[in-house]
Amino acid sequence: MSIQVGDHLPQATFRVNGPDGPQAKTTDDVFKGRRVVLVGVPGAFTPACHRNHLPGFVAKKDEILARGIDAIAITAVNDVFVLNAWQEATGAESLEFLADGNAEFAKAIGQELDGSGFGLGPRSQRYAMLVDDGVVRVLNVEDSPSKAEVSSAEALLKVI
Repeated sequence: MSIQVGDHLPQATFRVNGPDGPQAKTTDDVFKGRRVVLVGVPGAFTPACHRNHLPGFVAKKDEILARGIDAIAITAVNDVFVLNAWQEATGAESLEFLADGNAEFAKAIGQELDGSGFGLGPRSQRYAMLVDDGVVRVLNVEDSPSKAEVSSAEALLKVI
């Protein structure tokens, strides 16, 4: 079942790039006591993610943070090395990138996408949510992974 507004995020562990290489970061580490915009994308460097979705959050970062948001985090079913390369390639170092390499988080929140028909394996649906101290307050999920409309930075700014 898909996560809903008002639900607590389930416990999960992401991988992030740390000073000594990959390190684990739990949902509590990321969300406890913080207001975080979490953006789920099907994959780093994929056309809609790379050209349409992520750039809006980079461009609107200051406007989003000015609304009392502590951080913007991006998650994808990619390994930490791919997400780190994507973060650097897009100039998004001020955003948090959370690798969900085995799709455990995507599955736990009911936002998994089967990309095997395209040779991509398990992926995440495209979405944007506002999480307040671990509780989902806003959830905008795309009806197609190739779209970045209801989950765009501009759409999210209208409701936070």
